[in-house]
Amino acid sequence: MTEAATKTTTTWTIDPSHSVVEFAVKHMMFTTAKGRFEDFAGTIVFDEQNVENSRVDVTIKTASVNTNTADRDAHLRSADFFDSEKYPEATFRSTRVEPRGDNSFVVYGDLTIKDVTKEIALEASYLGSGKNPWGVEVAGFEAKTSFNRKDFGLTWNQALESGGVLVSDEVKLNLEIQAQRVEDQA
Repeated sequence: MTEAATKTTTTWTIDPSHSVVEFAVKHMMFTTAKGRFEDFAGTIVFDEQNVENSRVDVTIKTASVNTNTADRDAHLRSADFFDSEKYPEATFRSTRVEPRGDNSFVVYGDLTIKDVTKEIALEASYLGSGKNPWGVEVAGFEAKTSFNRKDFGLTWNQALESGGVLVSDEVKLNLEIQAQRVEDQA
């Protein structure tokens, strides 16, 4: 077998115009507030034959938060939450990948928000690849996780007269990623 025939690792760059990084959090304990980040970039090195050799590196501009409510977005950018002036980026760097079968895997990695880094686990899937109408090879990935926002110093809240708090601690994160092929790796 030739060396070219044994290559299974491909580097992909995330296409933000065809991808979504969104979050959801309970608001007033019974409704859900949703938002997304508009400005992010990243690289996925994916080994289809040995998924455990794969890795992910993503950077999100915190000021790009968008909940379709200007006042809430401004509050999220403030020191009460992301403190976007002082901490303009949140990052995720994978540390290991565990295959689960059927193109599913768990991506463990370090999420950094503000100056706090904690390990999280993303339940992820590889959706396949193919050429788009312009001849560019693209791949699709999905991932989701949840984490406690207080673990990252996002502690602002307000008690409600009826009991409970305005914002839940749990944040659900959902990623739908389309990425463009960069190059094959040995």
